[in-house]
Amino acid sequence: MLTIGVLGLQGAVREHIRSIEACGSKGVVIKRPEQLDDIDGLILPGGESTTMRRLMDTYHFMEPLREFAAQGKPMFGTCAGLIILAKEIAGTDNAHLGLLNVVVERNSFGRQVDSFEADLTIKGLDEPFTGVFIRAPHILEAGEDVEVLCEHNGRIVAAKQGNFLGCSFHPELTDDHRVTELFVKMAEKHKQETAV
Repeated sequence: MLTIGVLGLQGAVREHIRSIEACGSKGVVIKRPEQLDDIDGLILPGGESTTMRRLMDTYHFMEPLREFAAQGKPMFGTCAGLIILAKEIAGTDNAHLGLLNVVVERNSFGRQVDSFEADLTIKGLDEPFTGVFIRAPHILEAGEDVEVLCEHNGRIVAAKQGNFLGCSFHPELTDDHRVTELFVKMAEKHKQETAV
């Protein structure tokens, strides 16, 4: 069975686990770097990116996460997780993991009070998906090697580059698990390709 981890330092962890399990995979909360060895893909959940980064530093996750990515294992960043994955964050010189070749703008849809839901047309999904946007970032620029999967009101809100997937919204906060399933399929494909 495919095992997908959710970085369990802060954010919407339980909801992601529920969504992973709804897709028929095993969901594991990742609280220690050594747990990364036992999973096929990793979700960096929404939450607060500055707090998440501080906790990643405190618990010595930065290098192990980069090594995880270097192995080609898929990573999916949602909302704050997208910020953590991004190569560049607008207005600052301090990217976090710097893996997904995009420039993101934090809180670009407004504050918590400005949270909203929107029907999104996402490449790879036949029907619209309801995206939940909570203090969401958006992708200002995507590198040539990045596939834009979705835009909302002219702003890029989902993108994929190799084994990295990122979105501005919270796919785990609905009962529609198709975006999580896209990621699970990425992890499944990678596992099959690297099977000895």
